[in-house]
Amino acid sequence: MSSGNMLKKKKGIQLPHIYVLLFSVIIVCTILTWVLPAGEFDRVMNEATGRTVAVAGTFHTVKQSPVGIFQMFQSIYNGMCDAGSVTFFVFVSFASINIIIASGAFNGLVAGLLKVFKGKARVAIIPIFMFIVGIASSTIGLFEEWFPFVPVFAGIAMAMGFDAVVGMAIVAFGAATGYSGAMMNPFTVGIAQGIAEVAPMSGTGYRFLCHMALLVVGSALTIRYALKVQADPSKSLVYGETGHITMSENDVQNSPFGIREKLVLLILLGGIIAVVYGCKVYGWYFAELSAVFVIMGVLSALVMGWGPNKIGELYSKGFTDIAMACMMIGLARGILMVLQAGNIIDTVVYYFSLPLAAFPSWFCGVAMLVMQTLLNFFIPSGSGQAAASMPIMAPLADLLGVSRDTAVLAFQFGDGLSNVLWPTAYPAILAGLAGIKVEKWWKFAIPVGLALVLTQAGLMILAVLTGFGA
Repeated sequence: MSSGNMLKKKKGIQLPHIYVLLFSVIIVCTILTWVLPAGEFDRVMNEATGRTVAVAGTFHTVKQSPVGIFQMFQSIYNGMCDAGSVTFFVFVSFASINIIIASGAFNGLVAGLLKVFKGKARVAIIPIFMFIVGIASSTIGLFEEWFPFVPVFAGIAMAMGFDAVVGMAIVAFGAATGYSGAMMNPFTVGIAQGIAEVAPMSGTGYRFLCHMALLVVGSALTIRYALKVQADPSKSLVYGETGHITMSENDVQNSPFGIREKLVLLILLGGIIAVVYGCKVYGWYFAELSAVFVIMGVLSALVMGWGPNKIGELYSKGFTDIAMACMMIGLARGILMVLQAGNIIDTVVYYFSLPLAAFPSWFCGVAMLVMQTLLNFFIPSGSGQAAASMPIMAPLADLLGVSRDTAVLAFQFGDGLSNVLWPTAYPAILAGLAGIKVEKWWKFAIPVGLALVLTQAGLMILAVLTGFGA
């Protein structure tokens, strides 16, 4: 190896492999089960939501149950089993979308977009697609359901002259801002409002305003990065790397876009409509959604004239390509298994809530936001975080002199954005789907995330000062 190559190897700080990073978090959480006192709240059934929720003011310590070394290693398997529904949905849906990508239909679509959007005008796709992703997340709670489309947007962004980071940002920040400013997301806002005993759909207008404010900030910063990459490809965070998805303008300019490819796109559109309608009207979840994706994949293959063996080979390739990201889901869920086994989740919620009483009322909203964002590191589940925190945060809001709607807003802000930032949530999975290293994503996402958090803080202060929801 030449000295020049050795110097290149030494440059920069290399983050550990994502499996190592996630397992390191498991180790830290295991240690916490020995350090923090085990505790829990009394729980009752909330008739409005049908969920068992914590009762404020009932926190008490329980017998310590620290997680041992052998149990810590068991948490990996237990986490993978517990996350089975999400993992297998990602396997099936990604492999199905892989068939649609193999058809070349997206190449034809991108070729059309390239003709419509030229030069710097191509960045218009960023806020348009982020808005579409965000509205679906805001209304019917799509998040994991967007995972199969990450490589699609990564490819489109590449062909537009940007890079895979931009494509990932469209999906990640689109869904995150949608969740953060959700108007009627049943999995977060719906549950939180039911527990907080505020009227369903309360504060919808202000929540939509929040969504639009976050969308403007997120898309503006993504556009700035995209224009920089478009002007000088060497400025890309993934410049010169071969592992990420590649699709150049030359790859798609002469792509066939006949009746077969157009029918494939119609099948995809029909599938998306079915997913949205099924989730909204029938409450579909992973089993039903997986069936829709398989149907889309098989129909697309038949339209392209492919036989059973070809379909099998494409599905096999899809399963192989997504295996690493799916294993990340199980490892991340292992963190939750450790916290549950050590009985310290309620302890974390309780001690997070104590300092809030020390803040002036105008700053209480920001303090709630910080608390909920930190809490999402330990409970990377919107519905789970709502069930654990809202029984405490709602009455605490009464004591602090702010509305319960403000407490719900702090919850959805903290849950939505940190899902694409905390290592215990989705960034590694999304990066794997986009074909980029997670540290490259963090290098882009952390500054954008900080700007969005500051925007959220301003919106929280405004909510308190205007008596939002009072």
